[in-house]
Amino acid sequence: MSETSPTPNGETYHVVLLVEQELTAADAAQVRSLHEGLDEPVAYHVLMPLEDAAARIESAMGSLSAGEVLTSPTIAMNDVDLEAVRKDCQERSAADLQATLEALRATGATAEGRVCGEPPIDALAAEVARVDAREAIILTRSHVVAEFFHVDWTSKARRKIGVPVLHLLEHENFDEQAEGYGSEGVTGF
Repeated sequence: MSETSPTPNGETYHVVLLVEQELTAADAAQVRSLHEGLDEPVAYHVLMPLEDAAARIESAMGSLSAGEVLTSPTIAMNDVDLEAVRKDCQERSAADLQATLEALRATGATAEGRVCGEPPIDALAAEVARVDAREAIILTRSHVVAEFFHVDWTSKARRKIGVPVLHLLEHENFDEQAEGYGSEGVTGF
């Protein structure tokens, strides 16, 4: 990752984005619109958590019938190439990150990013400190249960980092989020 060049007065407004999945062009445009009125240039630092290979395997195992697992669990696991699943997860996460960066850059934004293997909130806190970010934006799908119990990324981030945190729902425009169409809506600073 390269550092963003500061302006002549030395000021760049750094924003760290923690994204759960690839951003669409509409998502990128909404993020960019949040910073249109700023006098200083804005630099986006995107963190894309590595897709969890273990969760994918658990999900696949969950689709097996009980008889298949109980009678021959070793046969079921022998069919799973763990290294291939890990490699596929890394490739998917890298492709999603690249598409997200391209979507942001298409709006005229300066954007860089990385796939992170560490816990997402730890990566977010470290990146906020590293770039001296002024805010963090977390873009996720709706996770009603996690949000209700305040164990979602946004709640954890608000407890851990010292900058404003905005939670946006991916693939929903601001109007949909504000009205709560099937979600909890925008959660503010």
